[in-house]
Amino acid sequence: NQYVWSFTTFDATIDQLPVVLESTADFAIIAGSTIASTGATFIAGAVGLSPGTAVTGFPPGIMSGASHVGDPGSIQAKLDLTSAFASAAGRSSGVVTIAGNIGGMALPSGLYKSTSGLEISSGDLTLDAKGNSSAIWIFQIASTLVTTTDRRVILSGGAKASNVYWQVGSSATLGATSSFSGIIMADQSITMNTGASLEGRAFARTGAVTLNGSTIVTPNP
Repeated sequence: NQYVWSFTTFDATIDQLPVVLESTADFAIIAGSTIASTGATFIAGAVGLSPGTAVTGFPPGIMSGASHVGDPGSIQAKLDLTSAFASAAGRSSGVVTIAGNIGGMALPSGLYKSTSGLEISSGDLTLDAKGNSSAIWIFQIASTLVTTTDRRVILSGGAKASNVYWQVGSSATLGATSSFSGIIMADQSITMNTGASLEGRAFARTGAVTLNGSTIVTPNP
């Protein structure tokens, strides 16, 4: 079989500094209301919940780290998440405007802004570091972030999941069996549908993180 691949590329010229995570870097998941799992979820890392109190579905779900619910660690992590969210949202140097469906694109490092929602639906998204392992991506998304079934965020050219930040103005939804990369900081909620995987972190400021046989592995620095 022969396949024809179509990519859209952008030239983002301003290097970005990392978003400072502070204590949130100790967590795979942070949520505001609940952390709920069904099925064979696997979380490689700790979870934090505040001010909510319900972490459900473990077992059968597995988490390799501790569960922090309403303790000083989770409270501080929520404060640090608010600071990181504001830092990502406040960047403006070298911003590149994007909109709609970014599936099929190949994006170099930089600051990308959408005044509405973003989708990865018509193809996979490639983030190309072009040989620079320190390359940073920051996505400012005014409303929702959505991926559809089986879609992927592909890291190439030395790109690292720890250097990709998704600042989501409302909620994020990862489609079934999709594969995503980066640190998701959603103002409201994050839903990972059946079999979705994330190399990164799932941070929901006010709402829930909902998992369905999902996998989250925290990224290497």
